Amino acid sequence: MCMPETRDKKSLFSDIEKTQLQSNAPLAARMRPENLEEFIGQRDFIAPGKLLYRMLQAQTLSSLIFFGPPGTGKTSLANIIARQANADFFYLGAPAASVADIREIIGKAKDNLLAKNRKTVLFIDEIHRFNRAQQDVLLNDVESGIIILIGATTENPYFAINSPLISRSTIFEFKPLEKADIIQLLKRTLTDKKRGLGLLDIRAADDALEYIAIMSDGDGRKALTALEIGVMSQKNAGAEAIKFDLETARESIQQKAIYFDPTGDTHYDLASALQKSMRGSDPDATVYWLARLIAGGEDLRFIARRIAVCAAEDVGNADPLATVLAAAAVQISEFVGFPEAQLPLAQAAIYIACAPKSNASAKAIWSALSDVKNNKTIPVPKHLKDSHYQGARKQGYGTDYKYSHDQSGGFVVQEYLPGKKTPYYVPTGRGKEKIIMDYLQKLEILIKQEK
Repeated sequence: MCMPETRDKKSLFSDIEKTQLQSNAPLAARMRPENLEEFIGQRDFIAPGKLLYRMLQAQTLSSLIFFGPPGTGKTSLANIIARQANADFFYLGAPAASVADIREIIGKAKDNLLAKNRKTVLFIDEIHRFNRAQQDVLLNDVESGIIILIGATTENPYFAINSPLISRSTIFEFKPLEKADIIQLLKRTLTDKKRGLGLLDIRAADDALEYIAIMSDGDGRKALTALEIGVMSQKNAGAEAIKFDLETARESIQQKAIYFDPTGDTHYDLASALQKSMRGSDPDATVYWLARLIAGGEDLRFIARRIAVCAAEDVGNADPLATVLAAAAVQISEFVGFPEAQLPLAQAAIYIACAPKSNASAKAIWSALSDVKNNKTIPVPKHLKDSHYQGARKQGYGTDYKYSHDQSGGFVVQEYLPGKKTPYYVPTGRGKEKIIMDYLQKLEILIKQEK
């Protein structure tokens, strides 16, 4: 259902009814900022001189996509933009909205534009939930300027939203609120007598507010909800002077809000950070990103696979034990499950981070696969072909093969890959690959002497 927010005769509620509804709304809803001066966070694009701020000043507002974690101000900023643009504001929740709802709002927007020269902002929450057909309905009217679309999503819009709609919109990424921002929001709420808790006698300790700010993890809505629980639970119990101390704060928000989407950006970003930290030889960063994945509820096998792949790709033969340890971690972690699985996973990940690095093995197989797929296929030489069947010798298969172990040094000069001039595998000389490099160089000398 569409929810218009206008102040004309068609408003759903009278001013008195609106005031009554506002007073009964949750604290987080009452404390929504009403203008840019009250808006907290997102200084990268809404501070004076930044892109969105300049767009609002110049009255050149186009359709927008806001993406980022919950409680960072996406809906609040959309409301402010509508007020700044002197536009009607309609809200749609994508999971419950239909194409008919969209067409109805577009019809009203056309009427507003023609009759009053008044713009319309359509805010679609969770726009990634719209299917392709629903998104396509918006295209023409977004492009023609009949509606100013503001879509909000917690997922990466480049994956979750159709390309034609992306190309018609300006995209802004919302970041989690800083600790200082949330403390500022809490203190404002404690002194605001109209919308906040300023009419109550509240003695809030600084360490309690800081605790709430940390545990809310950048989510302003969660911070305000925790403050409301701590204050109102005492008020409803009859307390005249309300004490919001550290103990009260801990009881009001018992578990840190860890934002994690196992199928979206967070999933891939954290996995990328883990692998790049292992590759970059930073054990502290490695174990932190591993902890983020574990605390977020990431699939055990996914984490184990990332660690095993990194061992083979980024350490390789510089320390072959890394792959062995990673394989053991995969088996043990699957056998014991969480929470104990965190131990072998951490051991393997930290070992990989601290091991010498070489991607020579990975580059060798990548290069070889490229040749196989893109160049002429090299036939197997006769002396290397299988000769363990009747008739093979008559074809000359395997007859000229020289068995390496018959030689005193365990090596015999013969051709294994006809026509190959440059090597696939080039050891780096780091860690155990130094031994491999020295050995291959000795063999190269023997080959040259034989020739």
